[in-house]
Amino acid sequence: MTYSFLRVAFSLATGAALALATVSPSQAAAKIQRVVSPGGIEAWFVQDATVPLIAMEYSFAGGAAQDPADKPGVANLVGNLLDEGSGDLDSKTFHERLDRRAIELSFSATPDTFRGSLRMLRDNKDEAFDLLRTALTSPHFDSVDVERIRSQVISGLRHETTEPTALASRKFLEVAFGDHPYGRQAKGTLESVPTITGADLKDYVGRVLAKDTLKVAVVGDIDSATLGKLLDQTFGSLPAKAQLKPVADVEAAAPPRLAYVPLDVPQTAISFGGPGVKRSDPDFMAAYIVNHILGGAGLSSRLFRAVREKQGLAYFAYERLKWMEHSAVHSGDTGTRADRAGDTIEAVEKEVRLIAEEGPTQKELDDAKSYLKGSQMLGLDTSSKLAHELLQYQIDKLPIDYIAKRDAIIDAVTLEDARKAARRLWGKGLLTVVVGRAPQAVQAATPPAPQLQ
Repeated sequence: MTYSFLRVAFSLATGAALALATVSPSQAAAKIQRVVSPGGIEAWFVQDATVPLIAMEYSFAGGAAQDPADKPGVANLVGNLLDEGSGDLDSKTFHERLDRRAIELSFSATPDTFRGSLRMLRDNKDEAFDLLRTALTSPHFDSVDVERIRSQVISGLRHETTEPTALASRKFLEVAFGDHPYGRQAKGTLESVPTITGADLKDYVGRVLAKDTLKVAVVGDIDSATLGKLLDQTFGSLPAKAQLKPVADVEAAAPPRLAYVPLDVPQTAISFGGPGVKRSDPDFMAAYIVNHILGGAGLSSRLFRAVREKQGLAYFAYERLKWMEHSAVHSGDTGTRADRAGDTIEAVEKEVRLIAEEGPTQKELDDAKSYLKGSQMLGLDTSSKLAHELLQYQIDKLPIDYIAKRDAIIDAVTLEDARKAARRLWGKGLLTVVVGRAPQAVQAATPPAPQLQ
């Protein structure tokens, strides 16, 4: 993907403008509309004329899980190529049109979704939506553009072979999910990306980009009638139904397990985690809160205090929940000197055992609830952030009034709920991946890589 000086300048200018386009969660909850276009395309919509900008986020089901088993990286390559020429515009002309009208257009692939983002000034909405239409419905995938983008992806993958944190994250997914699509890398591998053909890219677009799995969120200075017409013009000519390959539900590998990847670098990376809690699970919010207590954002988490403040083993240590359509994990990361890797793993495991056995304190629970409710204000304070969240709520199958209900759901979590969730998440220990120059004790403890059926 290429970016001109004008596009960078627009990012800075509109970024400042979007910072002013604030919408509080309570206001957003009251304003969210379900818009259905004349052609039947649905969008969650918040009309906001604070600044003359429009932000749209949208997704199609499928994502990187739809890559051929022997060619991971197809969805990622498609995402990098859709704006490299379409319709009667070559790559250079397409980007010139984006730059001239200060339009931001991007695509990306997650394990379960193929997503897109569009931002524009209100007066440029017709051209912005039309450029998106051509990108989705008539991408070129010209060989010169494919090879240029392919070389960029391969360069990034080569860099990651010497980057311990990236290798640890990759190995963690392999250990957790084995041969399941979630165990493969969305960006592909050095072996798979060179084999991806133009036919593979066109096949992916034809199977995945369809109206029946489309979800849309729009926030900005536009009325619902105009939005409905633009939705039909943009997405209306897509295939009615996607042709998705089935993806099986899968449980992450059971802990404890330890995998070691040797790499001659000064810093050793450690990834750790285990089976998680799906977004639809009744215990999700309790798990979300207790995970924040153990390894969430900020300087007050148990892992940060144990690993950084008390022992000075690492600059960072955190944990987060990751949920997908067919599985869920919790995973964390830290990094340390090679000679302190064993001590760092021991410190992490000690905190995990402690919270699994005893759970959080009432004060920790109360503080976490307060933080998570307050942080939502920052998570929804611009048009782009709000559109992103509204799309994610749709993907997660949450109700349209979830923003208004979220605080009450958080408040309803009891200390016993949190303790139960802690036992569920960490009661069996951790899947641990070590990348770097690890001590002999770590190397000797490494079991064979698991083979999942």
